[in-house]
Amino acid sequence: MNTTLKNNDANQTEACRTATACLDKNVSSHLEQVKHEVFAEYQHALGANEQLLRLALIEAETLAWQTEYPHLVFPLLASEKARNAARWQFHQKYLLRSNSPYALAA
Repeated sequence: MNTTLKNNDANQTEACRTATACLDKNVSSHLEQVKHEVFAEYQHALGANEQLLRLALIEAETLAWQTEYPHLVFPLLASEKARNAARWQFHQKYLLRSNSPYALAA
């Protein structure tokens, strides 16, 4: 009887690991797809500074995985981070183009 219960527990634990791994794989592929879409959308806004966009998306993904529902949080968070990166890039270009005293502080 105890042996049967232990085997059932072991089988359930293994099934949970497999299901969790499958779920994580599906969520990961979904996040990658969204990441590519957001990257393509904001790539033109950031021009040559694609590294800034990549870092923003990595940060968004890291934060999303810390939540219970990363697949729901990531799309909005990625768009927000990419938009902020584009806004920061625009602001830096503006400061460097203008001959203001703030250009040296940037």
